[in-house]
Amino acid sequence: METHIITLTFQECGRRYGLAPDDLRRFVDFGLLSPSSAPDTVQVEEPDELLPRLARLHHELGLQPEALDIILAMRQRMEQLQAALAQEVARARQLESFLQGRGPLLDG
Repeated sequence: METHIITLTFQECGRRYGLAPDDLRRFVDFGLLSPSSAPDTVQVEEPDELLPRLARLHHELGLQPEALDIILAMRQRMEQLQAALAQEVARARQLESFLQGRGPLLDG
């Protein structure tokens, strides 16, 4: 799956996601968002996924950037573990199928 990095202005982030310029600057300073070369802009992978989540966690729950960083890291780790689990489940099913004689047999 290919991801694209998109550059958004602070004004656009405010209009689309409800994030104030001061909040965006704090997120950039803390490393939650990447600054762009133009002033008052950020570069974001998957903005329609990340920015609404940041806005919701920050505004609705009142979480500070430090807590947001921890939550986002935990979420990323959980997604990695879910992907690894899915892969291991598929491998176990393949092995069960092979052991029950339903899977492909490889010549030695």
